Amino acid sequence: MSDPWDSHAQWWQEEFTDGADPEYSEQILPLIESGIDAGSTVLDIGTGEGQVARLLVERLGCEVIGVDPAGAQIAEAEARGGGPTYLLGGADSLPVPSAAFDSAVACLVFEHIGDVDAALREVARILKPGGTFLFLLNHPLLQTPDSGWIDDHMVDPPEQYWQIGPYLEEAETVEQVQKGVFITFFHRPLSRYLNTAFDVGLSLTRMEEPSPPQGFLERAPEYPAAASIPRLLFLRFTKID
Repeated sequence: MSDPWDSHAQWWQEEFTDGADPEYSEQILPLIESGIDAGSTVLDIGTGEGQVARLLVERLGCEVIGVDPAGAQIAEAEARGGGPTYLLGGADSLPVPSAAFDSAVACLVFEHIGDVDAALREVARILKPGGTFLFLLNHPLLQTPDSGWIDDHMVDPPEQYWQIGPYLEEAETVEQVQKGVFITFFHRPLSRYLNTAFDVGLSLTRMEEPSPPQGFLERAPEYPAAASIPRLLFLRFTKID
């Protein structure tokens, strides 16, 4: 059975790869590169068309396997080449041996995964003791249902602020991110991710909430006003021995 992301593969490839998205090129990819040791073995979970996997091979000489449930993404990743090996599979049942990798990466993936418990157990299973897990999410505050930037012209002077929805409630939503492109998101508070990670043997060693990069802020006149609202959450875990 094909994955729902098969129908969105071209949209993703056109909008977020090969330098098309400044958040990837200016922020996400450098953060990942800085968190992985050169020459290590890495599993890229939800690899998509492989831009993270290729970066780690080309820049750090890593041995990388990319896993994705969408056949269209795997086909494009293989066509683009660059050194990684690719496998078809989901995050909740990774098709690789236990304790086989120095590091794992999941970049903007877990907000689309229904069974977060199984997926984090799988991360812990495939890492060697002392291994590193780089976990990048659309920030849970950003993804809280009914959150958004408010321009309130009913008061004098007008006010601009970020409205936060029901943050503590887990929720599944379907959002139209572009005309005809509907994506399922799972909102969870940060504590849900952290406590589940702890339960499966992953210890948090670093957390970053960077401001949006300059290339993103320049995309629209109103974006600089939201520069203090984090769009990305970066967590680094270590597999407990």
